[in-house]
Amino acid sequence: MNETIAFEAPDGTAFDVYVARPAGVPRGGIVLVHEIWGLVAHTRDVADRFAAQGYLVAAPDILSHAGVAPALGAELFALTNDPDEEVRVAAQPRMRDAMTGVRAPAYAEWGIGALRAVVDWLEGQDGASGRIGAVGFCFGGTYVYLLAASDDRIRAAVPFYGAAPSPELIPDISGAVLAFYGQNDPSLIDALPDVRETMTRAGVDFETVVYPEAGHAFFNDRGRRYRAGEAADAWQRTLTFFGEHLDPVDV
Repeated sequence: MNETIAFEAPDGTAFDVYVARPAGVPRGGIVLVHEIWGLVAHTRDVADRFAAQGYLVAAPDILSHAGVAPALGAELFALTNDPDEEVRVAAQPRMRDAMTGVRAPAYAEWGIGALRAVVDWLEGQDGASGRIGAVGFCFGGTYVYLLAASDDRIRAAVPFYGAAPSPELIPDISGAVLAFYGQNDPSLIDALPDVRETMTRAGVDFETVVYPEAGHAFFNDRGRRYRAGEAADAWQRTLTFFGEHLDPVDV
């Protein structure tokens, strides 16, 4: 049964987590971190897709704490993905204002603490303990990188078009990383050579896939940048990656 559960961050504040459960004993546990729009319907759908593949999935809402509840996120998403360019441009100031809380200095610390609380919960669930991965998109991809650097219980991390952590944090990543990018995403692509070099020096198991015709947010099938072929390929690669690193091993 899929449900939304109230969790508690280390500072005592509450946040919601959408939990998608597989039909049988889980193959592992996955923390799924949403895009900058928050825990909207698309994120819950992706969680359900992973659960259908046998994983116990916990998708936390970590943006409401910064003032962006799912309803607001869905509204902003609709505006910034409107076919009319004038509508998209007009929405930009509102988007910037809505994200003010995310840029607050203390927010990242709170967000990572909340994600670690989700990992704590997964560790206590049958079929997930010791076999936990993380996947995230955009904002969520960035936080998956940060979670992997702050919690060695993450055995496999899959950031989609996320910004890698600062170089001094990269050596703290102990799990394997599979990162997806679209070539038409200049800021992330420009930074990628240095990220690869730093990952290599740190000894991180780091694999990247760059899709030549894709840009940012190519996986979101409800957005104007969606690319079906690249999304399908990334989905299969992600399932294979999680299968290699999270699935039980018969002895």
